Amino acid sequence: MTTKWMYYLGLVLVAAIWGANFGVQRLAMDTFDPMLFNFLRFGLAAPLFFVLLKITEGSVGIPWKVALKLALIGLFGVTLLEMTVMYSIKYTTLANASLLSIAPWPIFAALFAPLFFKEKFSARLAVGAAAAMAGVSLIIVGGGQGMSLSSDNMVGNLIALSTGIIGGIYNVACMPLMKQYSALRVSTWVIMFGSLFMIPMTIGSWGKVDWAQLTAGHYTAIAYNALFCTFIAFSVWNTCMLKIGATRSNFFRYVVPASAMVVGFAFFRESISGWQLAGTLCMAAGLVWISTESSKRVPAPELTTAR
Repeated sequence: MTTKWMYYLGLVLVAAIWGANFGVQRLAMDTFDPMLFNFLRFGLAAPLFFVLLKITEGSVGIPWKVALKLALIGLFGVTLLEMTVMYSIKYTTLANASLLSIAPWPIFAALFAPLFFKEKFSARLAVGAAAAMAGVSLIIVGGGQGMSLSSDNMVGNLIALSTGIIGGIYNVACMPLMKQYSALRVSTWVIMFGSLFMIPMTIGSWGKVDWAQLTAGHYTAIAYNALFCTFIAFSVWNTCMLKIGATRSNFFRYVVPASAMVVGFAFFRESISGWQLAGTLCMAAGLVWISTESSKRVPAPELTTAR
């Protein structure tokens, strides 16, 4: 029981780190093109993954057939996913982008899970998921910006919805490979391929940055994204997801907007409404309900070490 709660705590902490990153990225976007900043984030984290993988497992290699699968996952789960996040924010409101991407994400993961592996979706999980989704919806819609149904936002709304679809597929697609190889090995190669696919999209952005005028704050933002939001967060999230299950784990992404709300209040003087507080309590209750479901202990999968 104690070990299980450590994995749930890991999911919550990672989601909180990702939520806090909304504030960091908001400041960084004043200086960096969004795709360039994402490349710096993932590109700088990739070598750290390889170093840790070599130290902990003694090798970093993977078979060519597996490399092709991980390259495809990296293309969709890192490169394309980050693009949809960026353009959804550009073409619709922040509330719409958050609600239409984050809220459906776990639902899509649950729907696509049977295509990759068998994972039980219990009645208790359904109840907790409904409460958590209702809570996160209140957090997002209850903000000052609110939900907009304007036709001007239709393109951005569709892009935001595609974020949830791509993210859900990405998470469940990783699971079969993480049952054969370690979560660290899978994460390492997915991040590496995702970074490589970003390079063509950064052409023309490098020259727009006045590198000589960058401050300690800029370098701190880059380091926070590379070290905490990518290297540590992906390693912890994938390890916990392997133990808890993709369907159940993805509902803990609902902590992201709650964390972003707290950061907005603390650093950007954004107000917090009563609806948002109620939504936070509702979401927390749903996640606690999901976490306390008893489950049979599943033996750890045998991992393959590729050389």
